[in-house]
Amino acid sequence: MRVLGVDPGLTRCGVGVVEGVAGRPLTMLGVGVVRTPPDAELGHRLVAIERGIEEWLDAHRPEFVAVERVFSQHNVRTVMGTAQASAVAMLCASRRGIPVALHTPSEVKAAVTGSGRAEKAQVGAMVTRLLRLDAPPKPADAADALALAICHIWRAPAVNRLQQAHAAAAAAGTRRVSRNPAVPVRKVPR
Repeated sequence: MRVLGVDPGLTRCGVGVVEGVAGRPLTMLGVGVVRTPPDAELGHRLVAIERGIEEWLDAHRPEFVAVERVFSQHNVRTVMGTAQASAVAMLCASRRGIPVALHTPSEVKAAVTGSGRAEKAQVGAMVTRLLRLDAPPKPADAADALALAICHIWRAPAVNRLQQAHAAAAAAGTRRVSRNPAVPVRKVPR
C-alpha cells in the first residue's frame, strides 16, 4: 500500500509518502513541505498548496491519501487555515479518484508511539525509527505527514474489515443494536 500523508497548514503543509503493509517494515518514498508566504493572498496560497500536492500525487502515485482531521483549537484563524489546506488536499485526491482517510492527531500519535498524548519530538523519533531514517524529518510538519501515512497503513486493514462486516450485516437484513463500532453487532430480526 502506498499512502501520501498530508499534515495540512497554510504556511507549511507537510507531505510524506510511505509504502508497505501492516506488520512488515515500511519504506519512506519521499518527504517534504509545501510552503506558502504568510503575506500572500489566501487564494494564491491555496492555489500554491494545490500545485504542490498535485506534484506529489504525480510523482508518487499513491493509492490512498491520509489527511489530519482538523480539530477545534482556541485560535479560530489557525483552524480556518488548516481546514482550508485540508480541503485542498482532499479535493486533489478526490479529483483523481484516490480514497481519502481522515485521522485525528491523537489517533496518529497512538498508532505511531502507543500514546495519544505523545509530544511532537516523540512522534518524530518513532517515525525515524519505524522508517529506519538517519535523523527525524524536519520540520515537524514533514514528520507528522509521515506519521499520518504510517497510521493509515496500520489502521486500514482493521477499518476495511469493520466496513465489510457492516456491509455484510446490512446485506443479511440485520440492523445494528449499538452505534458504537467497538461493540459487536447482534443480529436482530426485523
